[in-house]
Amino acid sequence: MKPHEMLTLAGAIAVAIAAIARFAELRRLRRNDLDRVGWMPWTGLFFVALMAAVILLGLAAREWAAG
Repeated sequence: MKPHEMLTLAGAIAVAIAAIARFAELRRLRRNDLDRVGWMPWTGLFFVALMAAVILLGLAAREWAAG
């Protein structure tokens, strides 16, 4: 497996994690019972996963362009 393929795969996994975290955060914000706040930091998880995805996919694009 080439380096840019590994970076692309890792970036795609990070995008999937960010999408799941965003969906969970929206679900938490629209809950009916306001006393059930939950304990998972979905916003922080979304931010970290999105930043990882941007960095990994940027590095993959740079490796791919370099040949």
